[in-house]
Amino acid sequence: MNKINDTSVVKQQYETANNLNTRISIHDKYSTNQMGFRNWIVSNYKIEEGAEVLEIGCGTGDMWKNRESLIGRCSKLVLSDFSEGMLLTAKDNVGNFDNIEYRALDIQKIPYEDKTFDVVIANMMLYHVPDLDKGLAEVRRVLKKEGHFYCATYGEHGIIEYLSKILFTYGVEDNVNKNFTLQNGNEILSNFFQKVKKLEYKDSLAVTNIDDMVEYIYSCSGMVSLNGVPKQVIKDILIKNMTGGILNVPKEYGMFIAS
Repeated sequence: MNKINDTSVVKQQYETANNLNTRISIHDKYSTNQMGFRNWIVSNYKIEEGAEVLEIGCGTGDMWKNRESLIGRCSKLVLSDFSEGMLLTAKDNVGNFDNIEYRALDIQKIPYEDKTFDVVIANMMLYHVPDLDKGLAEVRRVLKKEGHFYCATYGEHGIIEYLSKILFTYGVEDNVNKNFTLQNGNEILSNFFQKVKKLEYKDSLAVTNIDDMVEYIYSCSGMVSLNGVPKQVIKDILIKNMTGGILNVPKEYGMFIAS
């Protein structure tokens, strides 16, 4: 799986919500932690009444879907993404509110004044930023002095590492993008923020329908070595790794809170 940090590649990968929805759905169906990663992330937000909030890389907007009370706490909520197509999906999912603005922007050049936001959020996207130092400097610039920055990410010992081990025959390597992970995120954020706290989310996948796992694999742009490999071949390998009708896949996710 190739590292993704080229802006054009990332934009193509997230031009529409199809691939992202495929990857989200497998977590919704088979996660062993019933709380759900998104619910867990939101449960750790500290959003005071009247807060001005910016989310960068909001994706499909599912994090805010059916959360009217949380939205209502914000005097201003900017849901932004690099992809115009993704923003259209987010707008459909979340809806129109007087205090919500949907905006296409790049974290490396945030079009807001210094110290504008009480809360900035950037979940599962910092590893894609070409110049991460520049992006984090921008986050720090637009964040108020007592504000908080929330950023969820993955670890280096989760789904991709597992898949690379069982699919190594087809040249799949554990080249997961390690630009910003649970292992190095603390050190990176400490260059810009005085306080950094790491929280870990305990979870795994217990997959019973292997076809779903196959679709997940082919939705990952990094699985370039699988081009031309019949899906049935991959399915057969996954079936051989099942125990009692279940494919147990490790997950490693968490988040940082910086201030």
